Parts: sequence; C-alpha cells; structure tokens
Amino acid sequence: MRTEHVRIEGVNFLTRLTLAGPIGLLALHGGVEGGTAELATEVATRTGATLLTFTQPLGPPTHIPSTRMSECPPLHTFAAHVSLTISLHGHNRGSTPRTIYVGGSNRPAARALATALSRWAPEFLPLTTLSEIPNPLRGLHPDNPVNRTKDGGVQLELPVLARTSHAAPTHPEIPPEEIVEALTAGVRSLMERAEQR
Repeated sequence: MRTEHVRIEGVNFLTRLTLAGPIGLLALHGGVEGGTAELATEVATRTGATLLTFTQPLGPPTHIPSTRMSECPPLHTFAAHVSLTISLHGHNRGSTPRTIYVGGSNRPAARALATALSRWAPEFLPLTTLSEIPNPLRGLHPDNPVNRTKDGGVQLELPVLARTSHAAPTHPEIPPEEIVEALTAGVRSLMERAEQR
C-alpha cells in the first residue's frame, strides 16, 4: 500500500493506493461520506481488486465534487493501472433510505452489480435506469474519475443504511456485511467476465 498526502483546492487528503487487479475500487469522499472508504477497502481485500481511498484526517470534512479531483497523482496512477472503476459514494436522500443509485458510463457492469445487490442484499433497491437516478448522482460526466479508465466505470450512490452498521454503534463506519458480500460477488463476476474476453 502506498500512502500519499495530496492537496486539492486547499483541502488536505490522505490517499491509500494498493495496485492489484484490473478492476479498481475507488472512494473519493471517505470520511465525508461515511463508510465508503471502509467498504471499498473490504471489497478490494476480498477480491484482489486495486484500491484507492481518499480521507481527510485533519480539519472539518469538505466535500469537493468528483469532477474536480481528477488531476491528482494517485488518481493518475490508479486510472493507468485499472480497466474498470467502481466508485463508492454516499447519498442522504431521506425519501429513498434503501435505494442504491447505480450510475456511471459502463451500463453492463452497472447492471451486473445491481443483480448482485438484488440477490445478496434484497432489503435494498438498486436503480440502474438513468432517467430514474437524480441527475447529480448519475456519474456520467467525462471528468468524473469513474469514467476515466479504459472501460469506464460504475458509480454507486449508497444510502447511510448501506454503508454504516447500526449493529456496531461504537464503530459506525463498519459497512453492513450483506452489502460487502453483494459487492464482493458483483466484483468477482465482473472479473470473470473480463477474463473470458
């Protein structure tokens, strides 16, 4: 694992990068969108995927839009190494507390992850129809890091219940096991597809 401090728009980040398989797990807003870095780390560990997380260990958390984070060196290294990105984000939309919005430019991969989520975490609703995903959560902008790898990527917008565990109140950033299992299964299926090409 490589750790590196980077500064983006006046905000200090600690990045952790582990280069491994051709699918990459990315968490740009760890700490701001609680549980996303932890979830990405756990799924990457179980699948052998490449991992890049951003956290803000000092100061108040600041949310910088994904499209304005693309030019930092760890992201360049990550994007050059992987062919497909799965970017984990959090949403706090009270009207959809169990909806997972599945955006990003690689729609077949999005549907594969949604299938795994439906099977392994049936209490959540994965939405893949772009017209049903709120525009800010679609993850389609070409400057979004999720779309800057060879095969594009999938942006998962997860509600609080899908990224933090209420069963562990002293460690609220522990993601629910069913979500970890679902994404692990989904990433493995994408790896198998990539090997068959």
